[in-house]
Amino acid sequence: MPLNVFLVEDSAPLRERMEKMLGAIPGARVVGHAAEAEEAIRAILATRPHVVVLDIKLAQGSGFDVMRALRDTAPQTEFYVLSNFASPGYRGTAERLGARGFFDKSHEFEALRDALAERARSHAE
Repeated sequence: MPLNVFLVEDSAPLRERMEKMLGAIPGARVVGHAAEAEEAIRAILATRPHVVVLDIKLAQGSGFDVMRALRDTAPQTEFYVLSNFASPGYRGTAERLGARGFFDKSHEFEALRDALAERARSHAE
């Protein structure tokens, strides 16, 4: 069974890059994407992915809104944040909301890929 991943990112070019990157990870599969918080919440509840990769700033709402809304309704879902807003305050908020990882878009793209590849390997076991 593949590791199902959902993307929450409002930049279409970046979302396409992420889909391509994740599609190259053995055992991982992108099951959907959204650009806005409310859209993401509905789609994540419908698809029940194992992992959600999300940005903080979205077209409407924020990744934090998504995490808050799903904390109780989808507690098994793991969150990884990929954002340009990598200050300690944002990192701390993500951690308090249960993010398993926080990655800076400007220089930690590969670290996110590596973390998800490791998660896919452990999921397969």
